[in-house]
Amino acid sequence: MSREVEELNRRLLRARDAIDRAYAEPLDVPAIAAVAHLSAAHFSRCFRTTFGETPHRYLQRRRIERSMFLLRETGRSVTEICTEVGFNSLGTFSRTFREIVGETPSDYRRGNGPVVVPGCVQMANSRPRGPRSSSFGEAPVEAGSLA
Repeated sequence: MSREVEELNRRLLRARDAIDRAYAEPLDVPAIAAVAHLSAAHFSRCFRTTFGETPHRYLQRRRIERSMFLLRETGRSVTEICTEVGFNSLGTFSRTFREIVGETPSDYRRGNGPVVVPGCVQMANSRPRGPRSSSFGEAPVEAGSLA
């Protein structure tokens, strides 16, 4: 990979990170392109080539991903979530949500409640692993012994 391509990729990653950090703020392509030190048109072409989607679509998808979490895990209204993730219009939010997720925000909330992990699963996943992982201090069991 040439030095120029590496530098362009770094700039694009910096811009994508800026989108990830400020997804809820009003962002437009020229502002994001400025982060990458590229013209808006060149930035859009390079972003799409590198990441497979336009900067605007990436921003929308990030906002929808965040809204999916908020719909599952909070009791906030769809309108509150819409504005919190950076959409100005409930209609645009609902249409975009349906395009990306395949169902309306309200239907998504009804079918996808909070992710609840049972306590026994949490405890099992937080236990130390390995041959010397006993939390009680006893000697590890040898393979083949009847301890």
